Amino acid sequence: MPLPLALTIGDPAGIGPEVVLRALASPDRPRVPVRVYGPLAVLRERAARFGLSDPTAMGVETVDVPLAEPIALGVVSAAGGRTAAESVLRAAADAREGRVRALVTAPLNKESLAAAGYAWPGHTEMLAESAGVSDVAMMFVGGGLRVALLTIHLPLRAVADALTRDEAMRVVRLVHRELPRFRAAGRRVALCALNPHAGEGGRFGLEEQAVLAPAARQLRDEGLDVHGPFPADSLFARAARGEFDAVVAAYHDQGLIPVKLLAFGRAVNVTLGLPFVRTSVDHGTGFDIVEKGVADPGSLVEAMRLAVDLTEP
Repeated sequence: MPLPLALTIGDPAGIGPEVVLRALASPDRPRVPVRVYGPLAVLRERAARFGLSDPTAMGVETVDVPLAEPIALGVVSAAGGRTAAESVLRAAADAREGRVRALVTAPLNKESLAAAGYAWPGHTEMLAESAGVSDVAMMFVGGGLRVALLTIHLPLRAVADALTRDEAMRVVRLVHRELPRFRAAGRRVALCALNPHAGEGGRFGLEEQAVLAPAARQLRDEGLDVHGPFPADSLFARAARGEFDAVVAAYHDQGLIPVKLLAFGRAVNVTLGLPFVRTSVDHGTGFDIVEKGVADPGSLVEAMRLAVDLTEP
């Protein structure tokens, strides 16, 4: 029997349980076995609330990770953060041991994780630690773009100090190595500049001259097909037209805005560098709409489909 996809429901106070139920019922989801990780009582409550089928009624295997105490919908809580993290860690353990095909995750709430005492700012760091690896990167796929990030969850004022030549080379090497799995036409990687006009020869910032351009030169000397750094205001249009197979952006919103502009609700977050495939949604926990029954499962369906595609022989 084929291995199931591991599907975690995310923060139980958010829209994760709803989008999981809707994705499972979607005719567009891949027809593969699925194993859902999270509090079964929450899934059943959300199914009853919104007139959806619970996983057991659909014949979907579940790994129950019960809440230690009741939680309120749309509210940050230690109990919600703890259960969400435990669900992900149990699914990740099964992925490491080869008991599931891949890991697909609904969104976590970072405040709830912190309230539960976890230092991880999100899935990427949690999964890297659980797998015992450090050479990882976040990449978003959608709208014809593949965009990896040099920095992730940092205040904007801290980004420039966090950019280093070694880190830029590490992420580009990782993207270059992983691109064939995404059926890319080639391995053309473009570095996105941090500053306007790529620094304009140093007038608008020195990070391009001091960090990004030297990293690109060294990578080209190693034989990698690396270009840039190019100004952000034109690079993503060029990449969307097919001039590059991936872009490495300097910071979170720089990379995510063009992807979500082109493919919001259908983009997929992929963690590169793990010893198993992990994909996720392009949105957050939606605490503001959790009781409305309007959550869109499209991104989760796409994450499931990409996880299957990435694990096809």
